Amino acid sequence: MIRFSLLGLLMLLSGLSQAAVNIAATVPNMGMLAREIGGEHVQVTVMAPPGRDPHYLEARPSMMAALRRADMVVSVGAELETGWLPAAIQGAGNRELVPGKKGYFEGAAHIKRLNEGQQADRSRGDVHPRGNPHFYLDPQRMATVGQALAEHLARLDPDNRDDYLSRATAFRQAVEEQLPQWRSQAAGAPGALLYHGEPDYLMALLDVPVVGYIEPKPGIPPTARHLSTLVGELEGRQGVVLYTDFQPGKGPDFIHRKLGWPTHQLPIQVATEADRDAYFAMIRQWVEAVQP
Repeated sequence: MIRFSLLGLLMLLSGLSQAAVNIAATVPNMGMLAREIGGEHVQVTVMAPPGRDPHYLEARPSMMAALRRADMVVSVGAELETGWLPAAIQGAGNRELVPGKKGYFEGAAHIKRLNEGQQADRSRGDVHPRGNPHFYLDPQRMATVGQALAEHLARLDPDNRDDYLSRATAFRQAVEEQLPQWRSQAAGAPGALLYHGEPDYLMALLDVPVVGYIEPKPGIPPTARHLSTLVGELEGRQGVVLYTDFQPGKGPDFIHRKLGWPTHQLPIQVATEADRDAYFAMIRQWVEAVQP
């Protein structure tokens, strides 16, 4: 009889320790945000690994497995994951995660997006009509998304509403504490030549001019002609070349040889299990890189 009671108590304690909300996050930065806002009340699985371009992933069985057991999917949105997330949700058969249902959360829907409303056609490259989706390199916008995520979690799990909202406030306050130092470090930066539009939000936040892009059009590899044109336009100026850990270095290296501009290859996603401090450390890498 005593043995049964102890077993029952252990089972009860095990049940109480389980997270209230099981989350499948599309990319590591969104997984970080979900953990920061959800705390002990959530269990987060990240579907896309860091160091990969989330534009071009394919739906995989591991993604479908994560979505099948999830109460909620936390995505970037603005069509960033359109090539694989809808297919993965369909393959998982979890109807509560489709757009419009209570289990679907899209970060981009809660912020003002850069370049929203651009016409999408093949002649303009890989354009997102709903705007630039890469807001996750802007800590202020991440804080806004964090607030929206807290409110969404509170609807799924009202018993922990106060904790979600409190954690969202704490994340925003941490961002605001860091922001003056980031802006001070970046002050006076002459300009950045980017590969693609991933850092656009951060450059705007830091007031760093974007002087051009290695890609002639979004998603289109650089040609020799385009790179030569960039050199002609930027000759005699100072600046830096910034590109991500999954983008090739041939174009940036060409600019470096011709203009002498420093090049920096940087991550745009934290590690899969990273926390807020790791996210801030990644942002600091970009801040430090903008000065020649």
